[in-house]
Amino acid sequence: MRVLKGFRVAMATLLANRMRALLAILGIVVGVAVVIVMVAVGEGARREAVGKIQGMGTNLLIVTAGQFRTATGRVAGNVTTLDLQDVAAVMEEAPAVARAAPIQSKKLLVKAGGSAATTTVVGTSEEFPGVRQVRVSAGRFFDADEVQSVQRVAVVGQTVLANLGAGRELIGELIRIDNVPFEVIGILKRKGLNYAGVDEDDQILIPISTGLRRLFNLTYLSSVYIQARDEGEMPRAAQQVAAVLRERHRIEPGEPEDFTIQTQRELLTAAEQTSQTFSSLLVGVAGIALLVGGIGILAMMVISVRERAPEIGVRRAVGARRKDILLQFLLEATALSLIGGVFGILIGIAGGIILSKIAGWPTAVSPLAAAVTVGVSAAIGIVFGTYPARRAAHVNPVVALRSE
Repeated sequence: MRVLKGFRVAMATLLANRMRALLAILGIVVGVAVVIVMVAVGEGARREAVGKIQGMGTNLLIVTAGQFRTATGRVAGNVTTLDLQDVAAVMEEAPAVARAAPIQSKKLLVKAGGSAATTTVVGTSEEFPGVRQVRVSAGRFFDADEVQSVQRVAVVGQTVLANLGAGRELIGELIRIDNVPFEVIGILKRKGLNYAGVDEDDQILIPISTGLRRLFNLTYLSSVYIQARDEGEMPRAAQQVAAVLRERHRIEPGEPEDFTIQTQRELLTAAEQTSQTFSSLLVGVAGIALLVGGIGILAMMVISVRERAPEIGVRRAVGARRKDILLQFLLEATALSLIGGVFGILIGIAGGIILSKIAGWPTAVSPLAAAVTVGVSAAIGIVFGTYPARRAAHVNPVVALRSE
């Protein structure tokens, strides 16, 4: 009952001094709104990165030629030991592997009619669509016979079409890749940017045999995309692939491997960690704004205690105890913070939506973040309201009444 009565008195006092209260909560509103927007941006980026990685395919393992390390992770070296025979051996000797798609790529000039554009030409196999969840919007993908017979056929991405000023009518027509003619047999369905920010529509897929022999002049692969039979088989698939490659490459126990196996789960974990670091940085910056808001409440409450000394004296004279005065001013500070927090959340949600619409950034407002922010707002009110509340509680009623 005492708290309820104190809250009513606090709200009545705040309503009687609307302009002062408004200025006090403005800092909290701005701070909370910034926190909500920053968290929304961080969460949106995390979800987009996770979605892109999941969109790469299911139960995916990536085998890359060479072992590489940097402070940020990995950088490929020019290692030539991964080849098509390795892929065949993996498919034959690794029971946990369902599919495998070899990869070798190069940036090349492509011409169609009077237009030309530089794009990424990727040599792969007929297993690529199943492993990487790639679909065609028109035409078809090349098959195993075309890979085996080194056919000059191509499946073209949407960005390449746009750069060449072409459309669906390109199917059945010839394009020239590095002056080698290829027949376009399919158009890739739009996929957008991958988790690394690379446009997956700015590529042309061709049979790996054709690419190695006619365009790249290579006998080795840069990587292999491997699909495990199911998610539970991914660790076993990685072990089996490693065992097959170590045996084929004659790597003795204890010697470093000349390949790297990375699972889709590791990519997801890396994306989550990067996102958490980014979000923590954003929240730290936004926390400074909340701190400024708390200082504003502290300043306002200190001034309020000084100006309301006669009121405090009257209340003490009619029987109010020190704890009653302390409670009243603490409740006033807490109410200011909570009101600022609620309005800050509403403005932050609106700001996140506007930012997403105007700038195109992915945003996702977290209910947990909103709830935590409200709690932080209340805590700011209590922390920054304690000092002025204690000053108010220790005002000498005789001195206060004389000042009136």
